[in-house]
Amino acid sequence: MSTAAIIGIVIAVVVVLGAIVFLTAARRTDVRGAGALSRETRKRDKDADIDRPPAATGKEVERAAVDSRGTAVAKADELLPMPWTPPDPEAVGVSRRMFFNRAYVSLMGISIGGFAAAAFVAFLWPTGGGGGFGGKVSAGKIDDILLNIRLNNGFYYLPEARTWITAYPPDALPKARQVYQSVLIPGMEAGIVALYQKCPHLGCRVPSCATSQWFECPCHGSQYNRVGEKKAGPAPRGMDHFIPTVSSSGDVTIDTLGGAALPGPPIGTNTTGQEAEGPHCITGGH
Repeated sequence: MSTAAIIGIVIAVVVVLGAIVFLTAARRTDVRGAGALSRETRKRDKDADIDRPPAATGKEVERAAVDSRGTAVAKADELLPMPWTPPDPEAVGVSRRMFFNRAYVSLMGISIGGFAAAAFVAFLWPTGGGGGFGGKVSAGKIDDILLNIRLNNGFYYLPEARTWITAYPPDALPKARQVYQSVLIPGMEAGIVALYQKCPHLGCRVPSCATSQWFECPCHGSQYNRVGEKKAGPAPRGMDHFIPTVSSSGDVTIDTLGGAALPGPPIGTNTTGQEAEGPHCITGGH
């Protein structure tokens, strides 16, 4: 038994004993004071009661009341129960429908209210800027990234940024400066591009193809070269970009821009001239 339960029992016992002591003392008290009768007064009252006629009992009072009304009191076993009337089926059906309708409306209201509250909280406390996707993500040293690209057969995936990092050839920089936004050029000059993993067509995650050395979307067949420039399929442009920044000490940061990547290059862009280097993963052809 817990300590709280024991304390509760002890308190209850003390209260009961106190009540018994109080009632016993009240019945036996002979304390005189304000409102107390003297012994002589109580004796005189007792002697006076002897001359009074005996008081009527409770049954005698009831009998006299019944006789005065001229009616008899009905016995309990003579009372008959009220006949049972079945409920109206239509009324029961209406009540059931009302219950389900109100429950449905209440659940819908709670769901909408919860969604609105979550959206409001997300608006006040955005996820961006906290070191994960939607903010600036540390990718490591530039030399380590270039090494990982070579070790992974031309493609390096950074899950924290939902980004593919690939090498950008230095001999393609003159064409890149004419096509790409200026904020992307420093990263290309450092030798890398950061490509958002989503396909610009319908948002499927685009994997790399080790044999063709392209990105190939498994959903609808869009294809992009190793730096994300569109080569085939229904996509409206090349793969979207995030901004890579390389510090003077060689630390690389990927700015995921709140999850809204920069639009990829237009159809027909081909700054590197890279063609498929082997069979395609989607179609199997070359």
